[in-house]
Amino acid sequence: MSHILVVEDEAIIRSALRRLLERHQYQVSEAGSVGEAVERYDLNSFDLIVSDLRLPGEPGTEMIRKAPDTPVLIMTSYASLRSAVDSMKLGAVDYIAKPFDHEEMLQAVARIINDSQARRTQAPSIGNPESRNSSKEPAQVATGSGHSMGIIGSCAPMQTLFKRINKVAPTDSTVLIQGESGTGKELVARALHENSRRAKAPMISVNCAAIPETLIESELFGHEKGAFTGATAGRTGLVEAADGGTLFLDEIGELPLEAQARLLRVLQEGEIRRVGSVQSHKVNVRLVAATHRDLKTLARQGLFREDLFYRLNVIELRLPPLRERGEDVMLIAQALLKRAGDKMNQQGMHFTEAAMHAIRLHTWPGNVRELENAVERAAILCDEDAITPDLLGIELDLEHERASQAANALETMQHTDSVSHEPTEDLSLEDYFQHFVLEHQEHMTETELANKLGISRKCLWERRQRLGIPRKKTANS
Repeated sequence: MSHILVVEDEAIIRSALRRLLERHQYQVSEAGSVGEAVERYDLNSFDLIVSDLRLPGEPGTEMIRKAPDTPVLIMTSYASLRSAVDSMKLGAVDYIAKPFDHEEMLQAVARIINDSQARRTQAPSIGNPESRNSSKEPAQVATGSGHSMGIIGSCAPMQTLFKRINKVAPTDSTVLIQGESGTGKELVARALHENSRRAKAPMISVNCAAIPETLIESELFGHEKGAFTGATAGRTGLVEAADGGTLFLDEIGELPLEAQARLLRVLQEGEIRRVGSVQSHKVNVRLVAATHRDLKTLARQGLFREDLFYRLNVIELRLPPLRERGEDVMLIAQALLKRAGDKMNQQGMHFTEAAMHAIRLHTWPGNVRELENAVERAAILCDEDAITPDLLGIELDLEHERASQAANALETMQHTDSVSHEPTEDLSLEDYFQHFVLEHQEHMTETELANKLGISRKCLWERRQRLGIPRKKTANS
């Protein structure tokens, strides 16, 4: 069980965070200040330190210096976001904005602890500069497996993705990652950064949809003192903070047009100008952007700058939704269950056949994030070792089952047609529908026809009308 130290001077927040982490099988200790933490604990005995930035006495960044062997996650409000970026330069592994979402906090904690444990297991080779360089070579992912990048996938689209990451990561080209919410776009961005020449520099992640529109230009590009009401001091922007490293802009489709124009200048000229400043200065950042929206369509509608779209779309990486990844869904589910079991110190948990059937049939509109939540919930609620469909909180998708029946029917027809040497490759679904109905309506009822085709009787009737297929009057129908 991983041991976490929470350093927070507000007792309510400290207590709430402790309960959240304990509910997810972490051992938690507390302190109200840096001084109290140093006095009470051996700081290097923890797996992770979560510290507020603003504390009485010494700031939270002092935990980085006092616990050099322990990863430190800094918590900060948006008002002091720049200071959090500065703390990353001092050695913090990441920062999280307050008020934080519980799921966001848990994901950050799990990722940092997993990364830290992985680094410890690789410690002998990391100490050797030659070994370190070789670990950064694309050959690390050339095997077609994404495990070295923290990504699981064996289907053809994912194998293609791994090869492209392998080729693109060593370059400085701008990358646009497209995929539905929950497919793991940030994992791809991290893989690109960690397998690049910029791996030792920071990767700054920004969710463009999470920052208020009135603050986004200031947060990205910084501002000068007096640039607007409340700007009592100048601040460095996130783009500038990523100088030498990678800037990951998630949900870039939500970026306001004014900010898009400024970002375009960064890409074209490699220059940044703070809000309220008349001077520009050079920055060297690699931009990786992600979106679940169709930027090309948005550009046509005037909702996204067309020139920025073409600047972003130098290299496009597409993440397939989970429903299109075949057996990957079970590989991911098994890995998530193992991780949940390790976290809870409960080995031997497994899915029943019914649960595996339900996982394969479910369409997972929330993709990997939804699957992760379902598996975690099932692991927590499980009284024994067997995970059943009801614990996962998903129901069999009847429409999906009917569609599968229809697909099987079409496959059967294709096979029958190929045996009889009739050309089938140019037939459409409507052709197959007409062929199937005319061939089987003599000996099948309307209900049986509809079930075999995976549609309702009403839909069958409507298609008959549209295609002009008369219904045969039989004794059974």
